[in-house]
Parts: sequence; structure tokens; C-alpha cells
Amino acid sequence: MKKLILSLFTISALMACKNNKSEAEPGEMIPAEDTTGSNEEMRMAEDASINIEPISHATAVINWGDAVFYTDPVGGAELFAEMDKPDFVLVTDIHGDHMNAQTLEGLKLGNTKIIVPKAVEEKLPGTLKSKLLVMANGDQMEIEGFTIEAIPMYNLPEAEDAMHVKGRGNGYVLEKGGKRLYISGDTEDIPEMRNLENIDAALVCMNLPYTMPVDQAAEGVLAFAPKKVYPYHYRGQDGLADVEKFKSLVEEKSDSIEVVLLDWYPEM
Repeated sequence: MKKLILSLFTISALMACKNNKSEAEPGEMIPAEDTTGSNEEMRMAEDASINIEPISHATAVINWGDAVFYTDPVGGAELFAEMDKPDFVLVTDIHGDHMNAQTLEGLKLGNTKIIVPKAVEEKLPGTLKSKLLVMANGDQMEIEGFTIEAIPMYNLPEAEDAMHVKGRGNGYVLEKGGKRLYISGDTEDIPEMRNLENIDAALVCMNLPYTMPVDQAAEGVLAFAPKKVYPYHYRGQDGLADVEKFKSLVEEKSDSIEVVLLDWYPEM
């Protein structure tokens, strides 16, 4: 049964990140070092209608009211066995940490639509074609009470041989009831991200050499000033990015942005 959640945003699990000693079980809340028990209780009470549950790296299950989104589901359908069935699936790009046909087929999605960029549609098998809704950068779609907008995601400087070229992949902004959620996909600190407005929560990537370092991610986040930002997709060639540093960079320059650290790498 899908969850019915009562107020603004809820956090399914605060992470014990690479630089923390504590470890979180799935769904367990670990208070931040500077958070008292009473403040944590207040946060749990006031957060609500969007619940973000990390699966791994770029993959998450997002419960928004009684709607369920899977974003970039990879790693095998068994990872989602205990999750609510999705109403929507979002795929951002063609790389294996975002798109996996075997996982998508194993989820037995029924009538659930998979929202993808054109490049992803071209790589998925015919068995999934009838489920695909293709969006290009800048497209908007109204579906089941949500507005979904495809946002560019790409590397800087722009180059034909970049790992993420402009126009191939999509970030997404989801909107309903005046609340807006941004999912960055693989991007750098691009103008299209900086120009976002009225974002309530944002999933923002940071890993080298594929996207951007934590200082650039922090500067981009400070520019568009979401109410909450969730660092995700932060495993790079040299291990995990320093998300505690990201948190401190954002919070030392803004007292209106809450940085929420979840455990995106439970296997580590």
C-alpha cells in the first residue's frame, strides 16, 4: 500500500557518510552531530509529503504523497522487492549507473510509464518501447497531477567528446501542489541549474571526473537556493566525495538551505 505522508518533506534515513563513524540501517535515522534529539523530533514532525529513500548512487525511490517515483533504477529488480510499485520511472542518461534494461524488465512495471531522453529510448530493447515517454531538454509534461520538466545536464566546458554532452541526458523538475523537486542527473554547475527557481528539494551530484567537485556543487546550489539539498551520486574514481565538506560550504554561506546527508552507499 502506498504511503500517505502528512506535511512538507520527510527524510527516510540520515546517512553515516564516508567521514562519519555511525552506520545507518535501512530506514534508521541518525541525528547529525549538531542536531539535538528535540530538534530531530521537530524535523520529523514537520517534514513530510516527499520521502526520498536512497537505493545506491543515483538510484532512489521517492514517495510523493501517494505517488511513487523510481529514479534511475539499476542493480537488479530484487533491490526494489520491498518497495511500493512505481507510478513513474525516470531515467536520466545512457550510462550503466542510470540505465539498465534488465532491471527495468525485471520490475514488471505493467502500465507504468518510463520517462526517458531520446538517447535512452534508442538503447532500450523493443520489449520496453511501449512504456516509454520521451522528453527532450526543455520539454514539459502533465501526467497524473504532476508537471515534469526535462532540464539539461552536461559537462563544462562543452565539448563533443565530453562524458555528458548537452542535449543527450535529462535532469528533471517534478512539481505538484506548488512543491518542486529537482533531480540533477550527471551535470556540472551549469546555467540551467543555477537559474532554477522555487525548488523545495534537490538531488545534486558531485563526483570526479564525471560531474563536478564538491566546491562547484556548493556554488551551484547556493545560486539556486533550494530549501533542502540532498547530495547524491558522489562516488568517483577516488572513492566517495567529501559530502561533509559540501555541507559545510553550503551552510557557512546560507542559513536557509538545509543539507540532508543520506546513505547512498550502504554496500560500502
